[in-house]
Amino acid sequence: MTGARDGGPTPRTALLTGVSSGIGEAIGAALLDAGWRVVGLSRTPPATAHERLVHFPVDLSDAAALDGTLDRILTAAGPVEAVVHAAGILRVGRIGEQTLADGAAMWRLHVEAATQLVERLAPRLPDGGRIVLLGSRTAAGAAGRAQYAATKAALTGLARSWAMELAPRRITVNVIAPGATDTPMLRDPGRAAVAPRLPPMGRFVDPAEIAALALFLLSPGAASLTGQQIVVCGGASLL
Repeated sequence: MTGARDGGPTPRTALLTGVSSGIGEAIGAALLDAGWRVVGLSRTPPATAHERLVHFPVDLSDAAALDGTLDRILTAAGPVEAVVHAAGILRVGRIGEQTLADGAAMWRLHVEAATQLVERLAPRLPDGGRIVLLGSRTAAGAAGRAQYAATKAALTGLARSWAMELAPRRITVNVIAPGATDTPMLRDPGRAAVAPRLPPMGRFVDPAEIAALALFLLSPGAASLTGQQIVVCGGASLL
């Protein structure tokens, strides 16, 4: 599955959440550069306009609003060949510091929104379509990030389950699990108490590296790769 360069065949369309910031923004740029058409979902519009980028403003934490937006997309945006759920938030805190509201907000955005997208869009994806979810290396557990880790771990269970169901249609479902990545989330003052450690490679992961992996997962070369969590962490998981 590939996009199309300008002047070539009709480009394939990817629906991408979190398109206006961080990893989602990097994935959007990579998709556009590769010739894809991008249907982007986020609360704020992307900083850069593009003729193949169609933005739908929506608060993904609002289930009714997302459902209405998906109705509009299915009516007006044409066929979608790939779904990439990159939107995310981080609420940190050790035992006694986090609230149920923190966990509910992350669960809604990471897990329920992903479920809503797949429930609505997977039946309409063509055979050979692709689904990519943005997880986290901390899904294996991290002090001060228990609720965040739990929501990201849930994505792996979802991805493997969906991959089993969709395999007969050759639709792949995979999770990209980044370590500390150089995005605005990394620099959020609210996480100062549990600041990320520099990976053994001596730098944080570049969002463009995550975008390159996402692009590969949408390519013909990844047609047999499904139900997997791929960790990109600069060596942090080796410690």
